[in-house]
Amino acid sequence: MNRPHAWSVRTVDYILQNASPEGYHPSFEKRWAYVTGMTLKAFERVWELNGDSKYFDFIKLNMSRHIHADGTIERYVLEDYNLDNINQGKLLYLMLRQTGDPCFEKAINLLADQLKGQPRTSDGGFWHKKRYPFQMWLDGLYMASLFMAEYALVFDRPEWFDVTAHQLLTVERHTRDRNSGLLYHGWDETCEQAWANPSTGKSPHFWSRAMGWYAMALADTLEYFPRDHAMRGQLCGIFERMAGALVKVQDKESGLWYQVLDQGGRKGNYLEASSSGMFIYALAKGVRLNYLTKGFASAAKRGYEGMLDRLIELDDEGGVHLTQICAGAGLGGDPYRDGSYEYYLSEPVVQDAMMGVAPFILASTEIERMDNQS
Repeated sequence: MNRPHAWSVRTVDYILQNASPEGYHPSFEKRWAYVTGMTLKAFERVWELNGDSKYFDFIKLNMSRHIHADGTIERYVLEDYNLDNINQGKLLYLMLRQTGDPCFEKAINLLADQLKGQPRTSDGGFWHKKRYPFQMWLDGLYMASLFMAEYALVFDRPEWFDVTAHQLLTVERHTRDRNSGLLYHGWDETCEQAWANPSTGKSPHFWSRAMGWYAMALADTLEYFPRDHAMRGQLCGIFERMAGALVKVQDKESGLWYQVLDQGGRKGNYLEASSSGMFIYALAKGVRLNYLTKGFASAAKRGYEGMLDRLIELDDEGGVHLTQICAGAGLGGDPYRDGSYEYYLSEPVVQDAMMGVAPFILASTEIERMDNQS
């Protein structure tokens, strides 16, 4: 494949081509959403590298449409106590810095109010959503951790670093498999869910994107932690341990990761795009910021080469397309998701969904930083 420089720029420019004449993108118009937040965060990373104002303008336009002058957020309901609804709030800090508009600070405080009242397990772990009582999912750590850490920094509220560290450490303690070092998708404190192990409360499998969410949460959140914070070293330690577990299940031939991480040779399993992008991003960023030892750089680069070789397709106009993206997965709900191997393989596999494209952009920005430093 012909590989132009800066896949990050090429991919975000292709997304911009699909925006309306006013600059809105159909994927981001309908509601405040965690995938939108991840994608706009990817645009922010490209803007940081590239400096082209069109990327910030796109973020500003697609954020501002959701925020009212009084700081309320269109279609957001605090009382849902849904961690997914925090993720897009990460962009509010950028908007506040760049515009000074008080509506963005008010919106930040609204989301902080949700987290202050977020339901918790008996040891203080956030429930993933109010409708999933006493359950922690790895997904939720990406949704909320960076928001809390930046809140602590911007508003001089150091106790929020403590809350953030507690969440990251608590979910890792409850979901980690001692033998492999991999993390199960979720944990039910009550062991009541059909997907939960009746003794441990852990879900039955290692879903790749769940670990991807957690890996990115560590990489992003540590960047904001004070160097003298009592839990910073422990967070770096579990990041290193988890990275080692991920490299052990990295596919040797392609450099990618499977939908169900530890069962690469099992029928139906496939190399999944979104999680591969997430792992590449987390490993490369972890190495760049010295949270991980330098040896993990080669794993990140092998993974990125694998994405370019096997998952990226170009159309006749040069448009960038990403294949083999799991459309979505969860636990419980209606219809009920039982966390079985068969369940994770039954979810649709799609192309070009932002759920996968955004991690590819994020991975690209970190690999490009790595290449620029070499």
